[in-house]
Amino acid sequence: MARYVDGFVIPVPKKNVALYRKIARKPGKIWMEHGALQYVECVGDDLDQGKLLTPFPRAARTKPGETVIFSFIVYRSRAHRDRVDARVMKAPRLAKLGALGTPFESKRMVYGGFRTLVDL
Repeated sequence: MARYVDGFVIPVPKKNVALYRKIARKPGKIWMEHGALQYVECVGDDLDQGKLLTPFPRAARTKPGETVIFSFIVYRSRAHRDRVDARVMKAPRLAKLGALGTPFESKRMVYGGFRTLVDL
């Protein structure tokens, strides 16, 4: 079954990973309550700095002391994503999360929406 995925790559200072986890649980709950099928936040573990392929740290332009967070939210379709996001953006709890700030430089986050090509 085809799905739609919003994906994110975020360089985060290693010292802020625990704080990131704590903060990320809150919007994750909001997205799930409003209909997202899955909400996943992953922290870099095997980020080989090889030369043949482009590793995430190089692609994310991490600075010394940073790691990469790879996140994704799964929906039934793009239309479903649009409906869920519209509800999430109206959620009062989401507005309150802005006051917590972010444990990374927001302008360095990379994101996009993706149609699934293969879903086994």
